[in-house]
Amino acid sequence: MLDNVDGTAFNHEQGNRARKLFAAVVLAALDDAIADDKKYGNGPDQIARWARSRDGREVLSCAGIDPNERVVTGLMDFVAKGVRTSVALSREESERRHAAEAAEAA
Repeated sequence: MLDNVDGTAFNHEQGNRARKLFAAVVLAALDDAIADDKKYGNGPDQIARWARSRDGREVLSCAGIDPNERVVTGLMDFVAKGVRTSVALSREESERRHAAEAAEAA
């Protein structure tokens, strides 16, 4: 019985690691699309094409993201903003965005 519980916990942990790996691939695809947008001006189109492709849908699914049209639109909007994922995920950027939203609401 104990071995079964240990095996289940191990498999769950492996699944979480795999999900994080695929999430990193999604972030890399976003960064590539942002770079394309700055260089060629076609970043949102590139990420949309990737997200709608068979490989893109598979990667999004493995990352725990439902590959629907709403997600594709969100990815396109993110790329259009031009903020790199490392910056967007940082604490400073989050605090700056919240401060700007609070100032806008006031």
